Amino acid sequence: MSYILNIETATKNCSVALAREGKTILCKEIAEEGYSHAERLHVFIEEIIAEAGITVNDLVAIAVSQGPGSYTGLRIGVSAAKGLSYALDIPLIAVDTLKTLASQAVVSNGLIIPMIDARRMEVYSAIFTPNLERKRAILAEIITEDSFNDIEETVYFVGDCSEKCKTVLTKENFIFLDEIKYPSAKEMSLLSFEKYKTGDTADVAYFEPYYLKDFMITTSKK
Repeated sequence: MSYILNIETATKNCSVALAREGKTILCKEIAEEGYSHAERLHVFIEEIIAEAGITVNDLVAIAVSQGPGSYTGLRIGVSAAKGLSYALDIPLIAVDTLKTLASQAVVSNGLIIPMIDARRMEVYSAIFTPNLERKRAILAEIITEDSFNDIEETVYFVGDCSEKCKTVLTKENFIFLDEIKYPSAKEMSLLSFEKYKTGDTADVAYFEPYYLKDFMITTSKK
């Protein structure tokens, strides 16, 4: 059996899923405003392994969300994934965060635009077809009333930016799937298994999250 542990920490959702042959069999996750990833992640991993009745030695790979997303969240998830991959001597698989988010939209037509909040009116976004073929590269962009105006097809927006983006993205062909807010490890299962089968793995020693923007360290105003 090919058991893969999937880790998703790119947003407020701290999520861990165990998959067998590309199908999620267990998932634990929680989305909190205060980012509890550091406290929750390793607990979730231990609980899932125990509940599944396996040991870490039964894992064939570790998959991790590669970003873009929260700098701190990505660092925590990638550090844990790299540590497990190295210690168990099994492959590390990097999964596109926006593709994971887009995969939750089950539609038969149009385009899917997953967006992750990057503060103010800026978002991380990409454009996918319903079968998850990428139509446009990942960008960090400021959303305005002119954004995506050249698209005539139906556009399905997913992610945690709905509230702020609805005020400016008002074309009739724009549809917000509000129920799809965060990427989840359970949606990584098939994506990571497909990469595992083709040997599409990351170098444990040199892999870094895809931050997209430079991380800015600010000093306290106090």
